Amino acid sequence: MNSTQTHSRPSLRSLPRDLFELLGSMRFAVSLLMFICVASLVGTVLQQNRSSNNYIDQFGPFWYEVFDKFSIWHVYNSWWFLLIMAFLVVSTSVCLIRNAPKMLRDARSFREHVRGGSLRAFPHRVETEAPTDVPRTAAGLTALLKRMGYAVRERQDSTGVLLAAKKGSANRLGYVFAHAAMVIICIGGLLDSELPVRLQVMFGGKKPIVENMLISEVPESGRLSVDNPSFRASVLVPENGQASTAVVMVGDGALVQPMPFTLKLKKFVIDYYSTGMPSRFASEVEVTDPDTGKSFDSTIEVNEPLRFKGMTVYQSSFDDGGSTVVLKGYPLVGTDNATFNVDGTVGKTAEVSANTARGPRSMGVEITALRPINVEDLTGGAPKGGGQSFAEHVASVAGSAAGKKNENLRNVGPSVEYKLIDDAGQAHEFQNYMLPVQLDGASVFLAGVRNNASEPFRYLRIPADDEGSVAEFMRLRAALADPAARQEAARRFAERNSPSGTDRQPLQTAAERALETYASGGLQAVAAFLQANTPASDLERAADVVIRLIGASMNELRAIERERAGLPPVASDGPEAERAAQWSRLSVAALSDLTVYPAPVFFSLADFKHVQASVFQVSRTPGKNTVYLGSLLLVLGVFSMFYIRDRRVWIWIKPQDGGSAILAAMTSQKRTLDFNQEFDRFKQALLRQKGS
Repeated sequence: MNSTQTHSRPSLRSLPRDLFELLGSMRFAVSLLMFICVASLVGTVLQQNRSSNNYIDQFGPFWYEVFDKFSIWHVYNSWWFLLIMAFLVVSTSVCLIRNAPKMLRDARSFREHVRGGSLRAFPHRVETEAPTDVPRTAAGLTALLKRMGYAVRERQDSTGVLLAAKKGSANRLGYVFAHAAMVIICIGGLLDSELPVRLQVMFGGKKPIVENMLISEVPESGRLSVDNPSFRASVLVPENGQASTAVVMVGDGALVQPMPFTLKLKKFVIDYYSTGMPSRFASEVEVTDPDTGKSFDSTIEVNEPLRFKGMTVYQSSFDDGGSTVVLKGYPLVGTDNATFNVDGTVGKTAEVSANTARGPRSMGVEITALRPINVEDLTGGAPKGGGQSFAEHVASVAGSAAGKKNENLRNVGPSVEYKLIDDAGQAHEFQNYMLPVQLDGASVFLAGVRNNASEPFRYLRIPADDEGSVAEFMRLRAALADPAARQEAARRFAERNSPSGTDRQPLQTAAERALETYASGGLQAVAAFLQANTPASDLERAADVVIRLIGASMNELRAIERERAGLPPVASDGPEAERAAQWSRLSVAALSDLTVYPAPVFFSLADFKHVQASVFQVSRTPGKNTVYLGSLLLVLGVFSMFYIRDRRVWIWIKPQDGGSAILAAMTSQKRTLDFNQEFDRFKQALLRQKGS
């Protein structure tokens, strides 16, 4: 028992020394630096500070929970990253404290106490003689060393004179500068991180706001001081709007950061490349100082921030500032084709009433985005009904608008995105283009739909009528839903296609049944009916007959629809007839897709007023100058270590037969080719002393 206690006590007493040795070891510092490099790689590859829903959609709920434990969504401000940086600062500081004094002493030292006999052990040495006495020889060699750039110190003793010379001692400063730079840069990074804000949350009583509320309603616990020493915040300012507060994100919550000035956005300017990507965006702002009441104008651009009262305002991005839209609604259920308008604002929800299969229902229309410009490459093919996204089908050649210049790119006009939210809370997202586009030689409207933001849009093609609208298509849809119109279309089809003198009723009945099946479920319902009622050997022939039957009957239905609308009949020959036939084929496909369209109403963009908004990043970074200083020291340190060579020369001069005996040696930390050449020059200069 006693022996065990005696054995454990020295270990406990040596624990602080062991920890100090660990912190001061180069391996420990390099390991920490490796972790920081890996974390920085993750922070570079993975987009940071996005909403949790984006990461859940990307990785799934399970891996989101795993990765969320390590806060990889905001790596640079995670607790473990800051802890590693703190340990790196401590470890590097310990290394610096332990080794810097010795290196500085060594840099100042001439090492003039070397013995003459030890010089013969140096690989780079030379022995010679001089005809002059010791003092004159020493003076001549001192002058020689100084011409070669050496600092010289002389030491005399009873046996002779020692000249100790050195050059490149600043090499030792490289180690000091490089290690000090790492400490200074890390300290600057910690000062500019979320650490000051997190310390206020942990010890200063600040509580991030997680629920939605107006900034004026935020309590004092959710507000930071205007003198907050370090922060990075965001603020969105619409055109002709102003802001004097910003928002600092802390985890899943936010804190309000007051600004010492008011920022008013007078005008947002944006220019585009031919690809449709922004080439320049800038904000013309008016800055007002509440302390003096004075204002001045400034333009904030990317890489051209505004600096005022210790804060920096960067142009981060741009967003919608509350654009207003007018949507024209077309019913998709029943025989009603009366349109109605909905006035909406981006980011807000409007209530509408629409007929559904269960009767009239109220639903919300949330306008999520308005894009006045959509530049696409349409040479890759048209989006297929029920297919994949516009980017995959329509812009497959261009890939994305950010790619290289493509002569096929063109602006396809404005688009609006909205959500339809039913009374059960279920929502689908829609994207509709305001203008028709040319696809496969036809003018069509693109109407996209998806279930959530993680899915691509699937696009429906609605043929445009002679007026460049969807009005005739929607009237045809209403006529298809009308049993009387279907019966009349079937009668006309039978009358037109039955041989004279034969009973038309069987053909009319077949056309009525085909139209009824098609109206109830589209071509999918027709296919299901044929598979259930037709032998497999006759299925292909029967499908061809039924498709022709539906196409011809739909032509008659279109004629009825045009008569009701007071429009002239379609042309029966020439180019107009070909366009009419193409329109009918596209209508049959689009009406079939409408049977699975997850909305009882279709909205087209009738009008809009676009309002831009600037997204600014507002920051106070006291560690910026610290990081600049550290970077300068790092450059000087690396330059000193790699490009400054420490060289030392010792020359013993002793009297010999009325002259002097010379024994010299040269050394360097790195014995490179340059060092060997310098030694050769030094050696030749000494050998010339023999003949002088």
